[in-house]
Amino acid sequence: MAPAVVLVGVMGAGKTTVGAALASRLGVPFADTDSVIEERAGKPIPEIFVDDGEDAFRAQERAVVAECLETFAGVLALGGGAILDEGTRKLLTEQTVIFLEVGLSDAIKRVGLGAGRPLLAINPRATLRHLMEQRRPLYLEVATHTVTTDGRDPDDLADEITGRLAA
Repeated sequence: MAPAVVLVGVMGAGKTTVGAALASRLGVPFADTDSVIEERAGKPIPEIFVDDGEDAFRAQERAVVAECLETFAGVLALGGGAILDEGTRKLLTEQTVIFLEVGLSDAIKRVGLGAGRPLLAINPRATLRHLMEQRRPLYLEVATHTVTTDGRDPDDLADEITGRLAA
């Protein structure tokens, strides 16, 4: 069993919103690995970062992503930094992966200026720009398809992705 499709992209790309719309169109469940991590940890990700540190969070993330890639048969959205792990990227080569690409301006509008985002606690605009530049090559490395989300409606994006999956 494997996901119907995996969504990757930086925070604010629309993975959760587009993922839910896409799952509805495909008639499959939707899951977000960040939500799975929070449920298992019994606390939100910002608290995991503060209480346990980023390394502990990334270890949980690796385990949850690997498990979901084996057992979840729906639309799966990965946390923005999940692709930093080489092992995760290797696992993604066996999946249909959609990279939801977003520009800095739209990403900032969607995530705000850091509320609830531990990596954006200091200088959110510059940090987000850096994360986007750093991670873009990794998203492209794992992507089967790239879809730009700037200024677009989630339903329109779900329609485009559905069409690409059928092709």
